[in-house]
Amino acid sequence: LQQEGLDDGPDFLSEEDRGPRAVNVDLEMDATLQVDISDALSERDKVKFTVHTKSTLPNFKQNEFSVVRQHEEFIWLHDSFVENEDYAGYICLVLCLADPRPDFDASREKLQKLGEGEGSMTKEEFTKMKQELEAEYLAIFKKTVAMHEVFLCRVAAHPILRKDLNFHVFLEYNQDLSVRGKNKKEKLEDFFKNVVKSADGVLVAGVKDVDDFFEHEKTFLLEYHNRVKDASAKCDRMIRSHKNAADDMNRIASSLYTLGTQDSTDLCKFFLKVSELFEKTRKIEARVAADEDLKLADLLKYYLRESQAAKDLLYRRSRGLVDYENANKALDKARAKNRDVLQAETNQQLCCHKFEKISESAKQELIDFKTRRVAAFRKNLVELAELELKHAKGNLQLLQSCVGVLKGNT
Repeated sequence: LQQEGLDDGPDFLSEEDRGPRAVNVDLEMDATLQVDISDALSERDKVKFTVHTKSTLPNFKQNEFSVVRQHEEFIWLHDSFVENEDYAGYICLVLCLADPRPDFDASREKLQKLGEGEGSMTKEEFTKMKQELEAEYLAIFKKTVAMHEVFLCRVAAHPILRKDLNFHVFLEYNQDLSVRGKNKKEKLEDFFKNVVKSADGVLVAGVKDVDDFFEHEKTFLLEYHNRVKDASAKCDRMIRSHKNAADDMNRIASSLYTLGTQDSTDLCKFFLKVSELFEKTRKIEARVAADEDLKLADLLKYYLRESQAAKDLLYRRSRGLVDYENANKALDKARAKNRDVLQAETNQQLCCHKFEKISESAKQELIDFKTRRVAAFRKNLVELAELELKHAKGNLQLLQSCVGVLKGNT
Protein backbone atom coordinates (compact mmCIF):
# COMPACT_ATOMS: atom_id res chain seq x y z
CA LEU A 1 0.00 0.00 0.00
CA GLN A 2 1.55 3.28 -1.14
CA GLN A 3 0.84 6.36 0.94
CA GLU A 4 1.93 9.97 0.94
CA GLY A 5 4.50 10.40 3.72
CA LEU A 6 4.66 13.16 6.27
CA ASP A 7 7.26 15.88 5.77
CA ASP A 8 9.51 15.64 8.80
CA GLY A 9 11.98 18.30 7.62
CA PRO A 10 15.74 17.85 7.51
CA ASP A 11 16.49 20.65 9.95
CA PHE A 12 14.51 19.34 12.86
CA LEU A 13 14.69 15.56 12.57
CA SER A 14 18.17 14.92 11.22
CA GLU A 15 20.23 12.02 12.55
CA GLU A 16 23.16 14.25 13.48
CA ASP A 17 22.56 13.89 17.21
CA ARG A 18 22.75 10.11 17.19
CA GLY A 19 26.53 9.87 17.07
CA PRO A 20 28.73 9.17 20.10
CA ARG A 21 28.38 11.84 22.71
CA ALA A 22 30.45 12.31 25.84
CA VAL A 23 29.58 13.90 29.15
CA ASN A 24 30.81 17.49 28.98
CA VAL A 25 32.20 18.92 32.20
CA ASP A 26 34.08 21.83 30.67
CA LEU A 27 37.62 20.74 31.51
CA GLU A 28 40.61 22.74 30.33
CA MET A 29 43.25 20.28 29.17
CA ASP A 30 46.95 21.09 29.35
CA ALA A 31 48.75 20.16 26.14
CA THR A 32 51.67 18.74 28.16
CA LEU A 33 49.45 15.92 29.46
CA GLN A 34 46.39 14.70 27.55
CA VAL A 35 44.49 11.60 28.63
CA ASP A 36 41.51 9.89 27.02
CA ILE A 37 39.88 6.47 26.80
CA SER A 38 40.44 5.48 23.19
CA ASP A 39 38.65 2.12 23.34
CA ALA A 40 36.67 -0.08 25.70
CA LEU A 41 35.67 -3.72 25.65
CA SER A 42 32.60 -4.96 27.48
CA GLU A 43 32.68 -8.44 28.95
CA ARG A 44 29.91 -10.05 30.96
CA ASP A 45 30.88 -8.72 34.38
CA LYS A 46 33.49 -6.06 33.61
CA VAL A 47 34.70 -3.42 31.19
CA LYS A 48 38.29 -3.07 30.02
CA PHE A 49 39.26 0.52 29.24
CA THR A 50 42.14 1.43 26.92
CA VAL A 51 43.66 4.54 28.49
CA HIS A 52 45.58 6.59 25.93
CA THR A 53 48.11 9.22 27.02
CA LYS A 54 50.03 11.91 25.13
CA SER A 55 52.60 13.88 27.10
CA THR A 56 55.73 15.97 26.76
CA LEU A 57 56.54 15.71 30.48
CA PRO A 58 60.00 14.30 31.28
CA ASN A 59 58.52 11.91 33.87
CA PHE A 60 57.30 9.54 31.15
CA LYS A 61 59.54 7.30 29.06
CA GLN A 62 57.52 7.88 25.87
CA ASN A 63 55.50 10.74 24.43
CA GLU A 64 52.49 8.57 23.56
CA PHE A 65 51.36 5.26 25.04
CA SER A 66 48.30 3.19 25.99
CA VAL A 67 47.44 0.75 28.77
CA VAL A 68 44.39 -1.41 29.55
CA ARG A 69 42.69 -0.74 32.88
CA GLN A 70 39.66 -2.12 34.73
CA HIS A 71 37.30 -0.37 37.12
CA GLU A 72 39.05 -1.71 40.23
CA GLU A 73 42.21 0.06 39.11
CA PHE A 74 40.30 3.35 38.84
CA ILE A 75 39.10 2.72 42.41
CA TRP A 76 42.68 2.11 43.53
CA LEU A 77 43.80 5.42 42.00
CA HIS A 78 40.91 7.29 43.58
CA ASP A 79 41.57 5.79 47.02
CA SER A 80 45.26 6.67 46.77
CA PHE A 81 44.25 10.35 46.47
CA VAL A 82 41.75 10.20 49.33
CA GLU A 83 44.15 8.45 51.70
CA ASN A 84 47.06 10.79 50.99
CA GLU A 85 47.14 13.53 53.65
CA ASP A 86 49.17 15.75 51.34
CA TYR A 87 45.98 16.17 49.27
CA ALA A 88 43.71 17.02 52.21
CA GLY A 89 43.40 20.59 50.91
CA TYR A 90 42.11 19.55 47.49
CA ILE A 91 38.71 18.48 46.21
CA CYS A 92 39.05 14.71 45.98
CA LEU A 93 37.88 13.38 42.64
CA VAL A 94 35.00 11.00 43.37
CA LEU A 95 33.35 11.96 40.11
CA CYS A 96 33.07 8.77 38.09
CA LEU A 97 32.95 6.33 40.95
CA ALA A 98 29.30 6.61 41.88
CA ASP A 99 28.54 4.52 38.78
CA PRO A 100 31.04 1.69 39.25
CA ARG A 101 29.98 -0.59 36.42
CA PRO A 102 27.58 -0.21 33.51
CA ASP A 103 24.19 -1.62 34.46
CA PHE A 104 23.70 -3.88 31.46
CA ASP A 105 21.44 -6.36 33.27
CA ALA A 106 18.20 -4.53 32.47
CA SER A 107 19.07 -4.24 28.77
CA ARG A 108 20.14 -7.89 28.59
CA GLU A 109 16.87 -8.95 30.22
CA LYS A 110 14.87 -6.92 27.70
CA LEU A 111 16.82 -8.47 24.81
CA GLN A 112 16.15 -11.94 26.19
CA LYS A 113 12.42 -11.24 26.50
CA LEU A 114 12.43 -9.80 23.01
CA GLY A 115 13.96 -13.00 21.66
CA GLU A 116 11.34 -15.10 23.46
CA GLY A 117 8.50 -13.00 22.03
CA GLU A 118 9.82 -12.84 18.48
CA GLY A 119 7.12 -15.14 17.13
CA SER A 120 4.27 -12.97 18.43
CA MET A 121 5.23 -9.76 16.57
CA THR A 122 5.75 -8.66 13.00
CA LYS A 123 9.22 -8.54 11.47
CA GLU A 124 9.12 -4.73 11.41
CA GLU A 125 8.13 -4.53 15.09
CA PHE A 126 10.84 -6.98 16.12
CA THR A 127 13.54 -5.14 14.13
CA LYS A 128 12.50 -1.76 15.55
CA MET A 129 12.49 -2.97 19.16
CA LYS A 130 15.80 -4.77 18.69
CA GLN A 131 17.43 -1.60 17.34
CA GLU A 132 16.07 0.45 20.25
CA LEU A 133 17.38 -1.99 22.85
CA GLU A 134 20.78 -2.16 21.19
CA ALA A 135 20.90 1.65 21.18
CA GLU A 136 19.97 1.69 24.89
CA TYR A 137 22.72 -0.85 25.64
CA LEU A 138 25.25 1.21 23.69
CA ALA A 139 24.20 4.44 25.43
CA ILE A 140 24.78 2.88 28.87
CA PHE A 141 28.19 1.67 27.75
CA LYS A 142 29.20 5.06 26.33
CA LYS A 143 28.11 6.87 29.49
CA THR A 144 30.19 4.53 31.67
CA VAL A 145 33.25 5.07 29.50
CA ALA A 146 32.69 8.84 29.47
CA MET A 147 32.44 9.13 33.26
CA HIS A 148 35.67 7.18 33.76
CA GLU A 149 37.35 9.42 31.19
CA VAL A 150 36.10 12.52 33.01
CA PHE A 151 37.77 11.26 36.19
CA LEU A 152 41.13 10.88 34.43
CA CYS A 153 40.81 14.25 32.68
CA ARG A 154 40.08 15.98 36.00
CA VAL A 155 43.26 14.50 37.47
CA ALA A 156 45.30 15.36 34.36
CA ALA A 157 44.04 18.97 34.45
CA HIS A 158 44.81 19.43 38.15
CA PRO A 159 48.13 21.25 38.74
CA ILE A 160 49.06 19.09 41.76
CA LEU A 161 47.36 15.71 41.32
CA ARG A 162 48.69 15.32 37.78
CA LYS A 163 52.19 14.99 39.30
CA ASP A 164 51.19 12.11 41.57
CA LEU A 165 53.39 9.01 41.24
CA ASN A 166 50.43 6.61 41.45
CA PHE A 167 48.73 8.48 38.62
CA HIS A 168 51.82 8.11 36.46
CA VAL A 169 51.99 4.39 37.29
CA PHE A 170 48.31 4.06 36.37
CA LEU A 171 48.92 5.73 33.00
CA GLU A 172 52.25 4.18 32.02
CA TYR A 173 52.72 0.74 33.62
CA ASN A 174 51.67 -1.67 30.87
CA GLN A 175 50.95 -4.65 33.15
CA ASP A 176 48.07 -5.51 35.45
CA LEU A 177 48.30 -3.39 38.61
CA SER A 178 47.17 -6.44 40.64
CA VAL A 179 44.62 -4.51 42.66
CA ARG A 180 41.46 -6.07 44.00
CA GLY A 181 38.09 -4.87 45.15
CA LYS A 182 37.46 -4.40 48.86
CA ASN A 183 36.30 -7.46 50.80
CA LYS A 184 33.38 -7.50 53.23
CA LYS A 185 35.57 -6.65 56.22
CA GLU A 186 37.09 -3.63 54.47
CA LYS A 187 33.67 -2.46 53.30
CA LEU A 188 32.38 -2.75 56.88
CA GLU A 189 35.35 -0.74 58.13
CA ASP A 190 34.60 1.95 55.53
CA PHE A 191 30.97 1.99 56.67
CA PHE A 192 31.92 2.60 60.30
CA LYS A 193 34.46 5.24 59.25
CA ASN A 194 31.68 7.06 57.39
CA VAL A 195 29.40 6.81 60.44
CA VAL A 196 32.11 8.30 62.65
CA LYS A 197 32.84 10.97 60.04
CA SER A 198 29.14 11.90 59.83
CA ALA A 199 28.88 12.22 63.61
CA ASP A 200 32.11 14.22 63.76
CA GLY A 201 30.86 16.39 60.90
CA VAL A 202 27.85 17.39 62.99
CA LEU A 203 30.14 18.41 65.84
CA VAL A 204 32.57 20.48 63.77
CA ALA A 205 29.74 22.04 61.74
CA GLY A 206 28.80 24.13 64.75
CA VAL A 207 32.27 25.64 65.04
CA LYS A 208 32.39 29.26 63.86
CA ASP A 209 35.07 29.63 61.20
CA VAL A 210 37.72 32.30 61.73
CA ASP A 211 37.69 33.11 57.99
CA ASP A 212 34.54 34.70 56.53
CA PHE A 213 35.26 33.18 53.10
CA PHE A 214 35.12 29.61 54.42
CA GLU A 215 32.15 30.34 56.67
CA HIS A 216 30.23 31.60 53.64
CA GLU A 217 31.32 28.60 51.53
CA LYS A 218 30.21 26.18 54.25
CA THR A 219 26.70 27.68 54.35
CA PHE A 220 26.46 28.01 50.58
CA LEU A 221 27.66 24.50 49.73
CA LEU A 222 25.24 22.89 52.16
CA GLU A 223 22.31 24.68 50.50
CA TYR A 224 23.74 24.18 46.99
CA HIS A 225 24.23 20.44 47.51
CA ASN A 226 20.66 19.98 48.75
CA ARG A 227 19.24 22.01 45.84
CA VAL A 228 21.23 20.02 43.26
CA LYS A 229 20.18 16.76 44.90
CA ASP A 230 16.52 17.77 44.73
CA ALA A 231 16.88 18.97 41.12
CA SER A 232 18.58 15.70 40.15
CA ALA A 233 15.72 13.61 41.54
CA LYS A 234 13.12 15.78 39.78
CA CYS A 235 15.10 15.63 36.52
CA ASP A 236 15.13 11.81 36.66
CA ARG A 237 11.34 11.79 37.11
CA MET A 238 10.92 14.20 34.18
CA ILE A 239 13.06 12.01 31.91
CA ARG A 240 11.12 8.91 32.98
CA SER A 241 7.88 10.70 32.03
CA HIS A 242 9.25 11.48 28.56
CA LYS A 243 10.31 7.85 28.12
CA ASN A 244 6.90 6.62 29.26
CA ALA A 245 5.23 8.98 26.78
CA ALA A 246 7.47 7.63 24.01
CA ASP A 247 6.55 4.05 24.96
CA ASP A 248 2.84 4.93 24.91
CA MET A 249 3.20 6.54 21.47
CA ASN A 250 4.95 3.40 20.25
CA ARG A 251 2.05 1.20 21.35
CA ILE A 252 -0.52 3.57 19.80
CA ALA A 253 1.45 3.69 16.53
CA SER A 254 1.66 -0.11 16.39
CA SER A 255 -2.07 -0.51 17.06
CA LEU A 256 -3.00 2.06 14.41
CA TYR A 257 -0.62 0.42 11.91
CA THR A 258 -2.27 -2.94 12.53
CA LEU A 259 -5.71 -1.42 11.94
CA GLY A 260 -4.49 0.39 8.82
CA THR A 261 -3.18 -2.76 7.16
CA GLN A 262 -6.49 -4.63 7.48
CA ASP A 263 -7.97 -3.11 4.31
CA SER A 264 -7.44 -0.41 1.66
CA THR A 265 -10.34 1.84 2.63
CA ASP A 266 -10.00 5.56 3.30
CA LEU A 267 -10.34 4.89 7.03
CA CYS A 268 -7.41 2.45 6.92
CA LYS A 269 -5.32 5.01 5.03
CA PHE A 270 -6.21 7.51 7.75
CA PHE A 271 -5.01 5.05 10.42
CA LEU A 272 -1.71 4.55 8.59
CA LYS A 273 -1.02 8.28 8.34
CA VAL A 274 -1.83 8.88 12.01
CA SER A 275 0.31 5.84 12.89
CA GLU A 276 3.20 7.44 11.03
CA LEU A 277 2.65 10.67 12.96
CA PHE A 278 2.79 8.86 16.32
CA GLU A 279 5.89 6.93 15.27
CA LYS A 280 7.80 10.08 14.30
CA THR A 281 6.56 11.92 17.37
CA ARG A 282 7.77 8.99 19.46
CA LYS A 283 11.26 9.40 18.03
CA ILE A 284 11.28 13.08 18.95
CA GLU A 285 10.03 12.33 22.46
CA ALA A 286 12.75 9.71 22.91
CA ARG A 287 15.37 12.21 21.75
CA VAL A 288 14.05 14.81 24.18
CA ALA A 289 14.57 12.30 26.99
CA ALA A 290 18.06 11.42 25.73
CA ASP A 291 19.09 15.09 25.47
CA GLU A 292 17.78 15.89 28.94
CA ASP A 293 19.63 12.87 30.29
CA LEU A 294 22.91 13.96 28.68
CA LYS A 295 22.75 17.72 29.11
CA LEU A 296 20.96 18.03 32.46
CA ALA A 297 20.72 14.77 34.43
CA ASP A 298 24.38 13.87 33.95
CA LEU A 299 25.45 17.42 34.76
CA LEU A 300 23.42 17.46 37.98
CA LYS A 301 24.78 14.07 39.08
CA TYR A 302 28.32 15.20 38.27
CA TYR A 303 28.08 18.36 40.36
CA LEU A 304 26.14 16.59 43.10
CA ARG A 305 29.20 14.39 43.60
CA GLU A 306 31.66 17.26 43.21
CA SER A 307 29.75 19.44 45.69
CA GLN A 308 29.92 16.54 48.16
CA ALA A 309 33.67 16.39 47.57
CA ALA A 310 33.85 20.15 48.22
CA LYS A 311 31.87 19.67 51.45
CA ASP A 312 34.33 16.96 52.46
CA LEU A 313 37.16 19.42 51.85
CA LEU A 314 35.52 21.95 54.16
CA TYR A 315 34.99 19.22 56.75
CA ARG A 316 38.70 18.37 56.69
CA ARG A 317 39.54 22.04 57.14
CA SER A 318 37.05 22.42 60.01
CA ARG A 319 38.47 19.29 61.60
CA GLY A 320 41.93 20.83 61.27
CA LEU A 321 40.69 24.06 62.88
CA VAL A 322 39.20 22.16 65.84
CA ASP A 323 42.42 20.16 66.26
CA TYR A 324 44.44 23.39 66.16
CA GLU A 325 42.22 25.05 68.79
CA ASN A 326 42.41 21.96 71.00
CA ALA A 327 46.20 21.91 70.60
CA ASN A 328 46.34 25.56 71.73
CA LYS A 329 44.27 24.72 74.82
CA ALA A 330 46.46 21.70 75.56
CA LEU A 331 49.57 23.87 75.26
CA ASP A 332 48.14 26.44 77.68
CA LYS A 333 47.40 23.67 80.20
CA ALA A 334 50.86 22.16 79.78
CA ARG A 335 52.51 25.53 80.38
CA ALA A 336 50.31 26.19 83.41
CA LYS A 337 51.32 22.83 84.93
CA ASN A 338 54.86 23.05 83.51
CA ARG A 339 54.56 19.47 82.28
CA ASP A 340 55.04 17.97 78.74
CA VAL A 341 55.46 21.48 77.33
CA LEU A 342 57.78 20.42 74.49
CA GLN A 343 55.39 17.68 73.37
CA ALA A 344 52.43 20.09 73.48
CA GLU A 345 54.36 22.72 71.51
CA THR A 346 55.33 20.19 68.85
CA ASN A 347 51.73 19.01 68.51
CA GLN A 348 50.49 22.61 68.34
CA GLN A 349 52.97 23.44 65.58
CA LEU A 350 51.99 20.34 63.59
CA CYS A 351 48.28 21.17 63.88
CA CYS A 352 48.96 24.79 62.92
CA HIS A 353 50.99 23.76 59.85
CA LYS A 354 48.35 21.24 58.75
CA PHE A 355 45.51 23.74 59.15
CA GLU A 356 47.34 26.52 57.29
CA LYS A 357 48.34 24.15 54.48
CA ILE A 358 44.76 22.98 53.97
CA SER A 359 43.44 26.56 54.11
CA GLU A 360 45.92 27.80 51.52
CA SER A 361 45.01 25.24 48.84
CA ALA A 362 41.32 24.92 49.79
CA LYS A 363 40.55 28.55 49.01
CA GLN A 364 41.84 28.28 45.43
CA GLU A 365 40.12 24.90 44.99
CA LEU A 366 36.74 26.37 45.95
CA ILE A 367 37.24 29.39 43.69
CA ASP A 368 38.10 27.07 40.78
CA PHE A 369 35.09 24.90 41.61
CA LYS A 370 32.79 27.93 41.31
CA THR A 371 34.31 28.90 37.96
CA ARG A 372 33.91 25.36 36.60
CA ARG A 373 30.34 24.83 37.70
CA VAL A 374 29.08 28.23 36.50
CA ALA A 375 30.64 27.69 33.06
CA ALA A 376 29.36 24.10 32.83
CA PHE A 377 25.77 24.94 33.83
CA ARG A 378 25.66 27.93 31.48
CA LYS A 379 26.96 25.86 28.56
CA ASN A 380 24.74 22.82 29.11
CA LEU A 381 21.55 24.74 29.87
CA VAL A 382 21.95 26.91 26.76
CA GLU A 383 22.57 23.82 24.62
CA LEU A 384 19.60 22.01 26.18
CA ALA A 385 17.30 24.99 25.55
CA GLU A 386 18.38 25.04 21.89
CA LEU A 387 17.68 21.31 21.56
CA GLU A 388 14.28 21.64 23.27
CA LEU A 389 13.33 24.41 20.82
CA LYS A 390 14.49 22.27 17.92
CA HIS A 391 12.38 19.32 19.06
CA ALA A 392 9.33 21.53 19.73
CA LYS A 393 9.59 22.95 16.20
CA GLY A 394 9.94 19.41 14.88
CA ASN A 395 6.76 18.33 16.65
CA LEU A 396 4.88 21.37 15.32
CA GLN A 397 6.11 20.70 11.79
CA LEU A 398 4.99 17.07 12.01
CA LEU A 399 1.51 18.01 13.18
CA GLN A 400 1.12 20.65 10.46
CA SER A 401 2.33 18.18 7.83
CA CYS A 402 -0.05 15.47 9.04
CA VAL A 403 -3.04 17.84 9.07
CA GLY A 404 -2.12 19.00 5.56
CA VAL A 405 -1.90 15.43 4.24
CA LEU A 406 -5.21 14.45 5.84
CA LYS A 407 -6.96 17.55 4.46
CA GLY A 408 -5.63 16.76 1.01
CA ASN A 409 -7.26 13.35 1.11
CA THR A 410 -10.68 14.49 2.33
